[in-house]
Amino acid sequence: MHFKKAKAILSANNGMNIFRGCTHGCIYCDSRSKCYGMEHDFEDIEVKINAPELLEDALRKKRKKCMIGTGSMCDSYMPVEIKLNHTRKCLEIINRHGFGLAIQTKSDRILRDLELLKSINKKSKCVVQITLTTFDENLCKIIEPAVSTTKERFEVLKIMRDNGIPTVVWLCPILPFINDTEENLKGILNYCIEAKVYGILCFGMGLTLRDGDREYFYSKLDEHFPGLRQQYHKKYGYSYEIKSDNDEKLMRIFYIECKKHGILCDNDEIFKYLHTFEDKQQSEQISMF
Repeated sequence: MHFKKAKAILSANNGMNIFRGCTHGCIYCDSRSKCYGMEHDFEDIEVKINAPELLEDALRKKRKKCMIGTGSMCDSYMPVEIKLNHTRKCLEIINRHGFGLAIQTKSDRILRDLELLKSINKKSKCVVQITLTTFDENLCKIIEPAVSTTKERFEVLKIMRDNGIPTVVWLCPILPFINDTEENLKGILNYCIEAKVYGILCFGMGLTLRDGDREYFYSKLDEHFPGLRQQYHKKYGYSYEIKSDNDEKLMRIFYIECKKHGILCDNDEIFKYLHTFEDKQQSEQISMF
């Protein structure tokens, strides 16, 4: 871990990354890709030490309130967060200024900040996004070795449900020859149905591989799935998009189950929801009159 002073914290779309790099060790992580220009080892987490101050200043200057997104590139609840409370400080600022939040994680450490999330959701809208890739707990520990297990993340989804906080699941990636099965898909969907998630983001049954990400992924295939790298090379070469042979069948099941249980599965509509700010306090005041 090392510290760096950032010049700005919010992107044009009001997203922020408090950290750069990650220690979760997911074998497929796109954030490892060279195109993101990371100049340090991926596991040597760069902490934007002045992120809370930058966020405070940015939100104070905003003319209109909006949703603030975080956690898409680097998880907001890595172990370093427990020591630093960097994410928590930023959530406190968002809550104090009455902005909305769309936060993404694979860790049940988010439960530490449940009261803050509830407060944000009471004033505006707080959407918790959880990635689920595999129903098999043993496989989860191989492909996502240092994060909360799928079952633990399912528990997070249920706790959010019970506290009125909407959730979105990222059903990705699905790895060909590894977890691209009907059993895996239905297991995850059953979790989503029970947790009453608002929506599921799915970009097809497969994954993407770029320079930097590809090399790490293949090294882990050699380590945990001997011979599978050769199958990938033979079938996909150095393609960016790696699509499962089961894509059509699994996507059909996906859409049928989502429609049956009232789960939003249109990616564009979900992203629109994640970026739409709601002022609940103002709505309450209007309804009083």
